[in-house]
Amino acid sequence: MTDGSEKYWYNLKTGEVEKGFESPAPDRAGPFDTPEEAAKAPEVIRERSKAWADEEAREDSWGTGSVSEDPGADQ
Repeated sequence: MTDGSEKYWYNLKTGEVEKGFESPAPDRAGPFDTPEEAAKAPEVIRERSKAWADEEAREDSWGTGSVSEDPGADQ
């Protein structure tokens, strides 16, 4: 198992892909196996944030019927 120094990271401040621990941890997203995956980090973060927000909205409205369920959302 690697400690992450051989992985790729997306620098949230500069928008650059980095290999290893070049930037402070709060400025990095990752790790990723390839630089191409790291470059897609903003898109991945947006998608995961939306999914988490949708899940939280479903949990918050459980039993109220105020949020419509999307049967294809979990695919």
